[in-house]
Order: sequence, then structure tokens, then C-alpha cells
Amino acid sequence: MKKLPRNVWVVTVTSFLTDVSSEMVVHVLPLYLANVLGARTDVIGLIEGAGETAASLLKLLSGWLSDRLGSREWLTVAGYGLSTLAKPFLLIAGTWEAVLAVRLSDRVGKGIRTAPRDALIADSIDGAQRGLAFGLHRAGDTAGAALGLLVALIVVASVQHFGMLLTADTFKTLVAISIVPAALAVVALAFGVREVPLKTGARLPRLSLAEFDNRFKAFLLIVVLFTLGNSSDAFLVLRAQERGVSVTGIMAMVLLFNIVYAILAGPAGKLSDRIGRRRLIVAGWLVYGLIYLGFALAGAGWQLFALYALYGIYYGVTEGVGKALIADLVAPEQRGTAYGLYNAAVAVMALPASFIAGVLWQGIGSFAGFGPRAPFLFGAALAVVSALLLAGLVLPKASGRTTSPQ
Repeated sequence: MKKLPRNVWVVTVTSFLTDVSSEMVVHVLPLYLANVLGARTDVIGLIEGAGETAASLLKLLSGWLSDRLGSREWLTVAGYGLSTLAKPFLLIAGTWEAVLAVRLSDRVGKGIRTAPRDALIADSIDGAQRGLAFGLHRAGDTAGAALGLLVALIVVASVQHFGMLLTADTFKTLVAISIVPAALAVVALAFGVREVPLKTGARLPRLSLAEFDNRFKAFLLIVVLFTLGNSSDAFLVLRAQERGVSVTGIMAMVLLFNIVYAILAGPAGKLSDRIGRRRLIVAGWLVYGLIYLGFALAGAGWQLFALYALYGIYYGVTEGVGKALIADLVAPEQRGTAYGLYNAAVAVMALPASFIAGVLWQGIGSFAGFGPRAPFLFGAALAVVSALLLAGLVLPKASGRTTSPQ
């Protein structure tokens, strides 16, 4: 751990502070939309999905541009800065359309920063410790989320005690507090990170999948299928409220998830350096399928607490490991573009995934939907199919420039 380079630590601190800020708000945002603004689940799904989809093109372009320019740093700083500037406007967002506009701005910032940031981490570390580096980053990110949720839990309990519905005053208090760590994150990144020079003379990358070999393409297609069933976590929050969990209970539940996630992310990344990335991703997707089945069948609030803790296992063993696998599958000069393609593919599927979940739950127009179990059964089925496809995929031999993805 002590031998990890400066950039890994700086980016980890930045993600820690950013998640302290974002997690104070993101899990109560669907409650604000539903409880205060009266939005339906199809609208909430639209907002959650549209934010990620709007960012998808920028994730692709910013990753490719960072390869093209041989520079990751300034794009990463600009992305975090834009998201921070958007946050205060939630204080005056009184309609779901206004919330959508703020959410889109925030996600555009995420779109700008994500691929260059991931490529910066990969550029800063060799393959033997790549899983550990990405695992540490995810652990720091999630530890920040846990702290943010703890602060949010204290604020909610102080302002409205144990009420079932979120109030506007509670939401605005959380937003106001969240601005401070978001601003500190931008300062830490701007003054702490160092550019990693890329090799010159290599052929400049094109913005095309044709540039990549079949290993990366196959992995990307399977991720797209999995993501179609991976609707926004807003639906987990709404399911908990539907099962009788209070707002403070929901915050405690998500806090437990982040604690489990933070504990597992670093060791899982290190384990992937030893036994291979794909095995852990397959295991994580199967766990996800079982958890979503549990969300579909849960009959009481306490069951959702247990399921949310298990949900942290899925994230802990897949998020950082998946990004380390991408770095294994592509050449260094292609990493920005590869992360852009990966993040764009996931983001593009976020809109149909969340919209489908909302329609399955409450329907649309004259269609009444199938009830709250439906989106979770759909997600569980696609997770199992995706895991089986990835487990059975015959990958070509890895080239000498990377570690084995097996």
C-alpha cells in the first residue's frame, strides 16, 4: 500500500470527498421527487436514466480526447468542477423538470471526468498492482459514501426524526451541507494530481470499436446486457419505503451497504491480482441476481437491511475489478478510449434500464404495470444470464502487454 504512487492516493481522496457530498443527496433525491414533488416512478426512472445517458457521449469523447492529447489531468479536474457548480441549484429546484436539469449538469461533469480519471489510475500503476490500485480507489470512494450517509442520517433524524416521508426542509439542508466537501474535492485534485506522460509516436486512436480486439468487445457486449437489468438504485430506495422503512431507516440501510462495500473493495482488487478478474466478476453478478430476487420477494423492512448489506458484496467484488480488467485487455495508449467506451455503454443502457423498471412497477398510460416485484425479477434474470455468458466465454490469449483476464 505504501508503494502505491501519489496519483492513486490523490484520486482516492478526491473520490472520498466527492462521495461524502454526493451520497448525502443522491439516495434522498428519489424521495424528494416522490414525496415532495409528487413524481411517479416512470418520471423518476426517466430522470435517473437520462442523467447517465446524457453523460455517455461525453464519457466516450473525454476518454478518447485524453488519449489523443496524451493528457488526463485537466479533463478530470474540469469534470469534478462542473458537478460541484451544479449542486447548489438543487436548493431552488421546485419541479421535477428543474431537478432533471440539475441532474443532467451533474452527470455531464461525471461524463467528462470518469474515463480520464480511470485511465490516470491505470497509467500510474503497473499490472501487478492494478487490481489493488482500483480496489483502493473504490474503497476510498465508498468510505466517503458511508461518511456522507452517516451525516445525512444525523441530519434527517435531527430535522424530521423518524417520519416516513421526506420533507423539503430536510432535503435542502442536506444539499447545503454537501456543497462543502464537493468543493474541497476539486481543490485536492487540482493541486495534488500529476500528469503521467504517455508514450509518443504511437498511432493516434480512432473513436471506434474496430481499434480493439475481440476480448474487449465481447466483455463490453456482456456488460451491456447485464446493465439493461441494472436499474437505478433509486428503485431499491423506493422498494424499501414501500415495505415500510422510514427515511432514517433507509439512510441507515444504505450506510450499511457502503460499509460492506468499502471493506471488501480493496481486498477484492488485490485478490483479482492473484486469481484473475473474471472469476470475481462472475461471482459478483451471481450474487447480484440472488439479491435482486430477494428484493422482489422481501416482505418486511428488516429483510431489506440484510439484502442491502449483501448488495455491498456485489459492488465490492465487481466495480474496481471490472475497471482493472479493462486495463488488462487494451494497450496503454488506448485506455482513455476504452474506459470511455465502457462507461458510455453502461450509461447509454441506464436510461432504458431505469425506464423499463419504472414501467414494470407502475406502468405507463393505460398499462398498470406488474407491481413492485417486477423490475427486480427482470434484473435478477439478466444478471444470471450475463454471468453465465461471461463464465463460458472463450477469450483469445492475452498479449504480452497485459496480465491475464482469466
